[in-house]
Amino acid sequence: MNFPKFLLFYWVFLCDNPLQSVTWKTLWTSERFVLENINSNNMSRRFILGAFAASVITAAPTFSKAAGFLRGAGNIRSISMISRRTGERFKGVYCIDNEYIPEVLDEISYVMRDWRRNEVKSIDRRTIDIIAASHNLLNTDEPYTLLSGYRSAKTNAMLRRRSRSVARDSLHISGQAADIRLSSRSVKQISKAAAKCNGGGVGRYYRSNFVHMDCGPIRRWRG
Repeated sequence: MNFPKFLLFYWVFLCDNPLQSVTWKTLWTSERFVLENINSNNMSRRFILGAFAASVITAAPTFSKAAGFLRGAGNIRSISMISRRTGERFKGVYCIDNEYIPEVLDEISYVMRDWRRNEVKSIDRRTIDIIAASHNLLNTDEPYTLLSGYRSAKTNAMLRRRSRSVARDSLHISGQAADIRLSSRSVKQISKAAAKCNGGGVGRYYRSNFVHMDCGPIRRWRG
């Protein structure tokens, strides 16, 4: 692949300058400049976003104590998950210095779609932040396993007929909830991390081995 000169310069800039000496605002502005010039160089936005995210993740210092929307979120927020239902994976940066990347949010929403009806709804950013922050607090490289993200009203009604534990007005319907598990962490550990974020509801489901997280009112329960 022939890299355009502006992109080559961009990579040299990243490699020759320690990230600690460059503000994230500057890097984000540079990334925007790259995106604005893609059309003339036959390179996809996804490729550039992936390259940019990879360079940030590789060279970034520790962000677990950085200021952010939620404890553990950090100034650079990334998320790593795999859908148990479809096998689709996502790993990448979705927010830099409180500026969300719309294309990445769209990809996250797609992975978290209602797989039964193949319907996509934008996942609430606050829920994504809770997922990312709790995962960061757990200090593991294992991606979250997503059991359920967005649910259409019809899917929720079907699941409710099967189980009384499914709420009629579930926040899954509005794209504000996720059911998560990790093989390397217990339900108790995951729920504690989610609760520390203090960003919404956290439900522990020991029999089914998952934790419910949402950005609704702060509450705790055991299912």
